[in-house]
Amino acid sequence: MTRYKKGKIVKGNITGIEKYGIFVSLDDYYSGLIHISEISNNYVKDVNDFAKIGETIYVKVIDVDEKESHVKLSIKDIDYRKSKKSKNNQGIKEVGSGFAILSQKRDEWIEQKMRELS
Repeated sequence: MTRYKKGKIVKGNITGIEKYGIFVSLDDYYSGLIHISEISNNYVKDVNDFAKIGETIYVKVIDVDEKESHVKLSIKDIDYRKSKKSKNNQGIKEVGSGFAILSQKRDEWIEQKMRELS
């Protein structure tokens, strides 16, 4: 039984790009194709605009051929370049001050460094 199920989003590595789609390796046994029609809901003029060989992306499984160890994949309607965030890890919260703290401290830090260098 494969770990790849229809509808599941998994990580893969881009191994090839052709006019008609993107080849993705999922593991040592399974590989797949993102057909050009599964790249975007909009017109795709050049597949290379969406991926680079060697890039690791997330893909959605749309069909699995167990016999051939081949998976049909899609990146439509998913954020394929972003990693999945765990529910416990919400990331760093912004405080709204932006670069203001750096700007306030800049002169002080310059003076301190000048004293150290003298």
